[in-house]
Amino acid sequence: MFDFITEEHKMIQAAARDFARKAIAPIAEHHDHTGEFPLETVRQMGALGFMGIEVPEEYGGVGMDTLAYALALTEISKADASHGTIMSVNNSLVCHGLMKFGTEAQKQKYLVPIASGQKIGAYSLTEPMSGSDAGNMKSRAVLNDAGTHYLINGRKSWVTSAPYADIIVLFTMTQPEKQHRGITAFLIETDKPGFARGKTEPKLGIRASATSEITFDNYACPVENRLGQEGEGFKIAMQVLDAGRIGIASQALGIAEAALEASIAYAQEREAFGQKIGQFQMIQQKLADMKTRVEASRLLIYQAALAKTAAQQSGGRYTLESSMAKLFASETAMWVTTQAIQIHGGMGYSKEMPLERYFRDAKITEIYEGTSEVQRMVIARTLTGLR
Repeated sequence: MFDFITEEHKMIQAAARDFARKAIAPIAEHHDHTGEFPLETVRQMGALGFMGIEVPEEYGGVGMDTLAYALALTEISKADASHGTIMSVNNSLVCHGLMKFGTEAQKQKYLVPIASGQKIGAYSLTEPMSGSDAGNMKSRAVLNDAGTHYLINGRKSWVTSAPYADIIVLFTMTQPEKQHRGITAFLIETDKPGFARGKTEPKLGIRASATSEITFDNYACPVENRLGQEGEGFKIAMQVLDAGRIGIASQALGIAEAALEASIAYAQEREAFGQKIGQFQMIQQKLADMKTRVEASRLLIYQAALAKTAAQQSGGRYTLESSMAKLFASETAMWVTTQAIQIHGGMGYSKEMPLERYFRDAKITEIYEGTSEVQRMVIARTLTGLR
């Protein structure tokens, strides 16, 4: 149907689907209930190449493109959105950032083990009083007199994978008077003095994806661990988020697909008033609208993935495409899971079925890596050129 989907794309999609069904789906409910981080299956994902899909083989990845990543991530998220979150952060926010902005030494030291799944990466931009308003962050990095290290102090919040991360891409202020233009990015080794992890957040959804605060108390970060130049942090963060939003859109698509498939099967089996509920027009309307929104989301994701690949060759941006895909797919996931629960009635509300988990997991896709409100702002500003 789509001539840009090659046999190689289909192979990684099939491999991800097979792994998701055999290794992830059977444990998803347990990890959602306990909140345990699925370290064993995450390591297996790394061994299979799912943690660094777009990273060249010489740096520990499999050297495929964004479309391959989107296809694989959708299949993983279809089985469990928590695994999808961990995979998305590692691929989009950490590996992509290192590939695009890292030095050769940084790639050899950090990218190779992260892309191969030997180590886990995380991304830290948000603070307790600074979410969408990055220019308001309070954490600080001050270069020492010798010019060899930055001393970092402050607190960051809502850091996905932080409780288990080995390397964190950190964004903090080096020149506060410049606001967002004074932000700088650093590569943080979490086993060094001055770094601490806070409590794991008790979340509504994606509960197996560990999230926590992190704190810095005179953490000494070598100058060679700065990612990019001083003051480039905001630019790096925004360009990395462009990539991340394709990942979240793919995650949302996987959740929506799972809910739709469950609803179709239930409509074919469940009987009421002497017939299958799928024969009732109201149920048919829901299924038709769910399927249409799912396929529209898929097309927007494909468009964004192809736009990213083209931008990597031309040096351009794909902000519009990634924001549209993230906005529509995330709101589709929330809408489809809501309709799926309605179709299932009381059973959809029960924890005996995965529908309520899909519903809880879907909500975060409208929030992280830019809320739906932020996406609409980004799209409108891109269209008008007005700020």
